[in-house]
Amino acid sequence: MPSFFRKKRKIENPLLKELHATRLELETAYSIFENAVDPDLVSSSIYRINAVQERYQFLLKQIKKTEAALQSL
Repeated sequence: MPSFFRKKRKIENPLLKELHATRLELETAYSIFENAVDPDLVSSSIYRINAVQERYQFLLKQIKKTEAALQSL
């Protein structure tokens, strides 16, 4: 069967999925921060933003390590 009739398989990287989910969570955290009026909510949303940013940076580093390892093969 010619290759153009075959279904294309999606190669799904779990790290990329997690990065996308984290990015969406970061957008949500910023939205909560922008709409918060109570000082306690402002503080908690700042902590949430910082935590999600840390996770996002961690995932980026892991993805870069994985890509570098794959390129060296």
